Amino acid sequence: MSDSVSYRLDGGLAVITINRPDAMNALDVPTKVALRDTVTAAAEDPAVRAVLLTGAGEKAFCVGQDLKEHLGLLKRQEETGEGALRTVAEHYNPLVRALAGMRKPTVAAVNGVAAGAGASLAFACDFRIVADTAGFNTSFAGVALTADSGASWTLPRLVGHARATELLMLPRTVRAEEALSLGLATRVVPAAELAAVAREFAQQLAEGPTVAYGAIKESLAYGASHSLSELLDKEDELQTLAGQSEDHRIAVRSFVAKEKPVYLGR
Repeated sequence: MSDSVSYRLDGGLAVITINRPDAMNALDVPTKVALRDTVTAAAEDPAVRAVLLTGAGEKAFCVGQDLKEHLGLLKRQEETGEGALRTVAEHYNPLVRALAGMRKPTVAAVNGVAAGAGASLAFACDFRIVADTAGFNTSFAGVALTADSGASWTLPRLVGHARATELLMLPRTVRAEEALSLGLATRVVPAAELAAVAREFAQQLAEGPTVAYGAIKESLAYGASHSLSELLDKEDELQTLAGQSEDHRIAVRSFVAKEKPVYLGR
């Protein structure tokens, strides 16, 4: 935890906020460290059943790398040979692995512009609830860089290979309504309603069958890079896991009794 990243756990929902609104929630090193460690802790905490990621303020979800700090690191690289982009391995990669790989649902409440690594973080979440004033911009090629933070994996899966190539090579701001039509946004809502709608959406997931949700995430990720035959074996493995959960027994009993299930997340 730090001044630039806030964390709150309420009823199984972990709310993580990038808190640098004066810098459009840009990611300097202290913020990246805090965000990486906070998301990793949430992924490992059995009390957390869903994660809601957002940015402070109204202008930006996150504009990615803090370029003012980055310029200083590039100058230091010239003097010392210390790689300015080691941040990919040290910060972005473990952050995205924790965010995308956690066995619980993740929701991005995109309150403003999401650019560069900030857009990548939103793409790595399972759902994106987007304010009607917000937008996405890959930005990487605009500063003569390639994609990082998983964008070259997540973006083609959201919009297709051809459109992902266009958005990465010719970056532009994709406004909320277009983002919805392309598949980048799960839902677009009025900016004034974003916090409440995203919270309600994420809370519903936090009250759901967590083991089953985690298995669904793993199954989808596995199927993206394996054959049908291999996936069928993985589904067998994961269905056995889900079937052993307490929530499965609760769901079946509730169905038979025609009652709404109250899941425990285990």
